[in-house]
Amino acid sequence: MGLENINQYIRSAELRNDKITSFDRYPFCLPMVKSLKEMKFHPNVTFIVGENGSGKSTILEAIAVAYGFNPEGGTKNFNFSTASTHSDLYDFIRIVKGVKRPRNGFFLRAESLYNVASNIDKLDKEFSGPKIIDSYGGRSLHEQSHGESFLAIFMNKFTGNGLYILDEPEAALSPTRQMTMISRMHELVEKGSQFLIATHSPIIMAYPNSIIYEIKEELKVVKYEETEHYQVTKAFLNNTQKMIDILLD
Repeated sequence: MGLENINQYIRSAELRNDKITSFDRYPFCLPMVKSLKEMKFHPNVTFIVGENGSGKSTILEAIAVAYGFNPEGGTKNFNFSTASTHSDLYDFIRIVKGVKRPRNGFFLRAESLYNVASNIDKLDKEFSGPKIIDSYGGRSLHEQSHGESFLAIFMNKFTGNGLYILDEPEAALSPTRQMTMISRMHELVEKGSQFLIATHSPIIMAYPNSIIYEIKEELKVVKYEETEHYQVTKAFLNNTQKMIDILLD
């Protein structure tokens, strides 16, 4: 699967079991965390998928924070705090890095992008000199729709040779825009970028140069067609009326 590339920015994440005193409290009580030993990352794209509440965003957040990103998102230069809602799992995660360092990076969270946009506007008002928003396309993210602001970041702030950690990016994107994201992601992968993505989208997770981890009772590698997201979506689209009749009965 190509998971032994020492040139990739982040090679794996390991749970420090020796530091955990109890698996009875959150987030250590999650089956996914209990079964986690070592999670190896694809040099191009790694997907983490699973049902709501399975812990995919929790583990992605822990990896991002352990690597040095702000829990609420943004680049590693962002240090604002709106609300401390992240778990302390990051303190029990060991990140194994490759020999190369990314030139840039971004932690994109659908639920806290508003806070990132507000911080950018605030800093640009407080300080003279080059505007931060210029590297995001020059237009305030608050002046755009949720989906437009997501794409502005993808198209302008993500510039290659970067590590990009994305938590449910499909939340703001239409199916067509999700396909635009795949195209842009491929351009960035060819420019030496690496992605870690937690998603529900069977469109986004179809990207081929990747590995998919699915969370059920434990974390395991699966093929695209084996994911529950793919199977449920395919069944619904192939038998729409029958599925609707069952759901509304």
